[in-house]
Amino acid sequence: MKANAITTCYVGPEISPEQFIPEHFFLYLAKGKIEGYDGHRKYVMKAGDYVLACKNQLARYNKHTDKGAFEKVVVVFDQAFLKGYMERYKIVPPAPSPKAPFIPLQKNELVPHFIQSLTPYYNNENNRIGDPFLNVKREELLMILLQHNSELAGILFDFREPEKLDLEAYMNRNYKFNVHLERFAYLTGRSLSVFKRDFAAIFSDTPNRWLTQRRLQEAYFLLDKKGAKPSEIYLDLGFENLSHFSFAFKKKYGIAPTELSDRKKQALPLKKA
Repeated sequence: MKANAITTCYVGPEISPEQFIPEHFFLYLAKGKIEGYDGHRKYVMKAGDYVLACKNQLARYNKHTDKGAFEKVVVVFDQAFLKGYMERYKIVPPAPSPKAPFIPLQKNELVPHFIQSLTPYYNNENNRIGDPFLNVKREELLMILLQHNSELAGILFDFREPEKLDLEAYMNRNYKFNVHLERFAYLTGRSLSVFKRDFAAIFSDTPNRWLTQRRLQEAYFLLDKKGAKPSEIYLDLGFENLSHFSFAFKKKYGIAPTELSDRKKQALPLKKA
């Protein structure tokens, strides 16, 4: 891999940058630092750490380079691959295990050796391990992980669709994630039409309008009470860009977020020496 660059080696299909995990994947961080958030808690990964990211979960992460370098290896265990693995090795479906967006994995000396073994097959042009070694290397890693983390079988080989959830609790916990309404509907076990109907019955509003207002309320609190800067919070609150956030905020509160932030700073008492 190139030094002093942001590099990802993919083994399997590339994962969407959307704040949603559509397929299970293994993530090994070679250089840099990652700060993740799943709606409940924050995670920090440093070089040498690795996790399993579980499908059908909302999550996001921020990358931090180490002297300009950031390198990670992503091995995707998509459903088609996992079903084929089960059939090939005649695995009896295990009982489902509880899922979390990020599962830190028990350290295993075979994992760093596996990462090093990818180098001869790595294509710098497309950041991928290509055929015919793609599934061979994915199977190798899966065997290593299951051997040392047997409980992962109940996660990886659980092919059920999301069940119907408490919509009010789910949305109040996950409103900061910038995903399409279809994702929220799917993850709460509903069709889009049923999701919108249930949403209106609970919140007396449309999902898009409620999400915008809820995010703006949280933004006002962070700017007014916590002294946050608009540029620090708009992405974490689910806004796609700063200009959209600023426009929506001023429309609702009659003041630009930067003005509120500056006013708050000016009102702060000076610290005593």
